[in-house]
Amino acid sequence: MAAPLSSGLNPAETAFLCEMELVTVIPRQRLESIPLLGGATPPLRPPLPATLPLWLALLLKKQGRANIAAPPWLSVSSLTEILALETSSPSFSPAPSLPTPPPPPPSTSPLLNSPSPPPPLPSPPFLPTSTSTPASHANSEFTLPYHFLSLSHLLLEAASDDIPESESVRRLLRDIREARAAKLRKGVEVLEGAREVRLDGVGGLEVVEQGPFVRRVVDGLRVVGGSKELARRERERDEAEGGGVGGGGGEGEDDEDML
Repeated sequence: MAAPLSSGLNPAETAFLCEMELVTVIPRQRLESIPLLGGATPPLRPPLPATLPLWLALLLKKQGRANIAAPPWLSVSSLTEILALETSSPSFSPAPSLPTPPPPPPSTSPLLNSPSPPPPLPSPPFLPTSTSTPASHANSEFTLPYHFLSLSHLLLEAASDDIPESESVRRLLRDIREARAAKLRKGVEVLEGAREVRLDGVGGLEVVEQGPFVRRVVDGLRVVGGSKELARRERERDEAEGGGVGGGGGEGEDDEDML
């Protein structure tokens, strides 16, 4: 008999999704373009950097055919700023901004006056926030992408020699992870009064790790709330019955006085 499927994703599945993130590689060998379902990869020409999916970049790194450039947020200076923000503010560090949509291209059909649809844009969480481009540095140096925990783990495991001060980076990531986990648990404590908790900026692996805890808290609050509601209804019913009995007694006394 097959085991029942667990609700939600597990860490391995989250890491699998993270491998679709885009990173920058510095090729060490020439490689022609590869047609993929998401589009063809750019041809690799050393030493020009190129943007590739993480899974392909890790494969080329393992084969010694390319190095992986560290994302702009995966540095000691950026993580130090992010840690200071996480420990001084009740909210999570801001998420990367969405890309600005390009203007629609002119219509290519002479029979239609409507413009052609714009090209598709990457949507969260797959934003180009981990590539080493000037635009990426300007927009995401002090922000954490959705898959920052899984992405940093994969890069530090397979390409630690490409990340400057990798041991300090590991320590800062551990401190950030602990600070954010404590902040998330503290936010859940206000659920009983506010009935909601803001999860803006929470990463994919954090949702997987803290999701069961949040669900248990919500289920417990639901049981407590149901018990309080039942007790309130019983108290109102008892008060209503008590008022009716008291009113009946008063009428009886009035009748006796009249006799």
